[in-house]
Amino acid sequence: MDFWQLRNQFYNLVCFNINQVYAWRPNFEKTNLTRWVKQNYIIKLRNSWYSFPEYLETPNIQHFISNKIYSPSYISLHSALAFYGIIPEAIVRTTAVSSLKKMSFENAFGSFSYQQILPELMFGSEQKIFLNKHSLIFASPEKAILDLLYLYPQYTTEQEIRDLRFDEEFMQEDLNLERLNEFTERFQSKILRNRVNTLLKIYDLC
Repeated sequence: MDFWQLRNQFYNLVCFNINQVYAWRPNFEKTNLTRWVKQNYIIKLRNSWYSFPEYLETPNIQHFISNKIYSPSYISLHSALAFYGIIPEAIVRTTAVSSLKKMSFENAFGSFSYQQILPELMFGSEQKIFLNKHSLIFASPEKAILDLLYLYPQYTTEQEIRDLRFDEEFMQEDLNLERLNEFTERFQSKILRNRVNTLLKIYDLC
């Protein structure tokens, strides 16, 4: 098969997997992909997932790839908080939450990590438009905060939560307090409730 046939078929998807290729061409020889990776025509993202080098510099491409190569998942934790400007740090690793087991991947687009959460806690995400016709799945700001406080046990004391350096303007003006409290109750976790109360106390929101 000619590489350009595959490119024309899948390029607009941004990334694709081997099952999509077989659905398109049942007799496709997988060795073609190995050869095209070596020739830098395509990039291997993880087993059975590929993209194209032309997308390497696309803004937010790492978020889209994170959503695709390990599903169900959504961007959360430090990556989502940095995206919203809630924490000041530049985040090198793309962090996400999934109902699947904890996992991490490395490829030319970056480093990707996934924290495991119970299936019933996979709520509070929202879609954002990507490249006009695709979507990025992000935790809402409130859910990203809760996922962080829930999944990282080190955030237990007032000082540790202060050290996160949440943006004061966001906390005072943009945080949806009603949503934060509603989502907190859905976790049914006393430990999380205590951490949230500490957070609200720090920013004079209770």
